[in-house]
Amino acid sequence: MNPAQPAATPENTRTGILAGISAYVIWGLVPIFFKQMAAVPAVEIIAHRVVWAMLLMTALLGFGRGFADALRVARIPAQLAKIALASALVICNWLTFVWGVNNGHIVETSLGYFLLPLLNVALGVLVLKERMRRLQWVAVLCAAFGVAIEAARADGLPWIALVLAGTFGIYGLLRKQLPLDAASGLFLETVCLMPPALAWLGWLAYSGQGQFGGSGLLSGGDLLLIATGPVTAIPLLLFAIAARRLPLSRIAFLQYLAPTIAFLIGVLVYREALDAQRMLSLAAIWVGLAVYSVDLLKATSAHQEAPLP
Repeated sequence: MNPAQPAATPENTRTGILAGISAYVIWGLVPIFFKQMAAVPAVEIIAHRVVWAMLLMTALLGFGRGFADALRVARIPAQLAKIALASALVICNWLTFVWGVNNGHIVETSLGYFLLPLLNVALGVLVLKERMRRLQWVAVLCAAFGVAIEAARADGLPWIALVLAGTFGIYGLLRKQLPLDAASGLFLETVCLMPPALAWLGWLAYSGQGQFGGSGLLSGGDLLLIATGPVTAIPLLLFAIAARRLPLSRIAFLQYLAPTIAFLIGVLVYREALDAQRMLSLAAIWVGLAVYSVDLLKATSAHQEAPLP
């Protein structure tokens, strides 16, 4: 057994499930948080998100050996290039998500994260040369059909959903190739993003366009901008706890929580449009997810029943 991997005890499993549910519930509820800053431009929100997440991760890593792991990887040029590319994908994902939420597209952001597991299957075939099983083909085709319906409905591709799924899917591929945990990885990504974030915030302050401190030091709006750091880091750390204690199949099912919660928030709280065509699009994607889940269960069961060599 890997000494860094917690033993598969009932207590560790319960801890993993609780941490995983907490992470995905926070991610599902986060549109409500960003809606409170709708008057702040998305670029400024993301710049603050980088700065405050960086400060929080620096404090957290100071209590562990994360700095050593991060520096070890950062000294390898090829790995550093992957971290820089991952950082660019993260900033594109964050900007798209915040802009979508604050411009009335919460349902479409949830569509992107519903698509993500099926896009990961397609990326496995295109990039990692994996072979898709029959049910995986059916799942991906259902998702493609759902995207086509949404494109016809909106007179164009659902770009918010596709950008969110695409950037996070490719980001996941890159992160799998880096020998870093979630905390050390986020620390290095925010290190890469810190110079442009600070430059942008400095320009906003110089030109008098910045929102931070505009209503007096540490007003409600300032506290919300500072809170973007914990809102970014805490669910990632909870996810890391879950990922080390739960099998991939359980994590795969938990990941549906976040877009489901966001979808319900968009429809029930913010009254976003949900016509028959969009419902048909979502239904096609949900069927694809159901088929994907059945395939995942069958593959997990077959793996567990396979005789040991």
